[in-house]
Amino acid sequence: MAERWRPVWADIDVDAVAHNASILSGLAGPAALCAVVKADGYGHGALSVARAALAGGATWLAVALVEEGVALREAGVDAPILLLSEPPVEAMPEAVARRLVPSVYTHAGLRSLGKVVGDGGFPPVGVHLKVDTGMHRVGSDAQDVASLAQTIADDGALRLDAVWTHLAVADGAGPDDRDFTALQLDRFEATLDRLAAAGHRPPMTHAANSAGTIAVAAARRDMVRCGIALYGVAPTPALAEELAALTSGRRLRPVLSLRTRVTFVRELDGGERLSYGRVRSLARRSTVATVPIGYADGVPRRLFDQGGEVLIRGVRRPLAGVVTMDQIMVDCGPAGSAPVEVGDEVVLLGGQGAEEITADEWAGLLGTISYEVLCGIGPRVPRLVGRGEGRHPT
Repeated sequence: MAERWRPVWADIDVDAVAHNASILSGLAGPAALCAVVKADGYGHGALSVARAALAGGATWLAVALVEEGVALREAGVDAPILLLSEPPVEAMPEAVARRLVPSVYTHAGLRSLGKVVGDGGFPPVGVHLKVDTGMHRVGSDAQDVASLAQTIADDGALRLDAVWTHLAVADGAGPDDRDFTALQLDRFEATLDRLAAAGHRPPMTHAANSAGTIAVAAARRDMVRCGIALYGVAPTPALAEELAALTSGRRLRPVLSLRTRVTFVRELDGGERLSYGRVRSLARRSTVATVPIGYADGVPRRLFDQGGEVLIRGVRRPLAGVVTMDQIMVDCGPAGSAPVEVGDEVVLLGGQGAEEITADEWAGLLGTISYEVLCGIGPRVPRLVGRGEGRHPT
């Protein structure tokens, strides 16, 4: 409905997803590639991304929530799906029934999971035991890992399939960041040694996120978990160059572009102040275009304050006033200097002509990260999946 009546949409290039998965799986090999598709595929559409990533070389998927895994299963996705956090007790039955792979890191979680498997008559469930090596978000303390592994071994309903951890600053370029990543990997190795001494040898270990996959060869291990890079955005510009150097010049391709069309055009005298707050005046008589997208769709209000631009007819045009909930206004230059018409395409993220505006550009202006930019694009923006000339709603 939104696609039909409001000219705002996000193009999703699934060929770019497959291309990016191919680059990452080739770099990480022989390690497996796990495509992280949580948060509705970072706002791109989890199902479309999952299918394209699997076609491009991923063999695993990862989600944050049991609900996200269930949605993929109901859509017919059969690949292994890792839950990146231990499921709540009340979600354990659904996780088991849907063949989701649980991460675990508490005795209470293991007891609950084992009971669900045993009482339900399910075959033994393989779990991935997560250890905290310094991120301090979730995960078992290193001194508790052997006890947890023994609990798994003692429960005939469970099986230890993997041990894993998460890197906090693999994208950092400073010596402190590099040292801390090395420390995390050393702590991980020490934990695995303690497990081996206790008779527990998991068949799989994994530690690398997108940054670790690119920058830290020792972190690739048996599997890598790639999120942001799968969507065509390197964790940092420096890592984009490092990836290209490691892959004979192959580069990630952005998957999402955010587009709309001009719905109203008028000329206004110099000195006129536009939008809420009348914050800034026009420097001269100008053509101003109104565009039907706003902060309810994921265009941050601060983008105006920080000098945000859009593309119209291949030219960068600055915002002319504060971003409103449903609309923005664009300064298209001195009146009569360049034709801008109702129906012209407007690009907020993506390319037009020789110009391109990236999620990294927005992140730099806004003092945030590209992940937040992409995940912030609202649900009322239709995602249109396409290859070449064809596209369809997700």
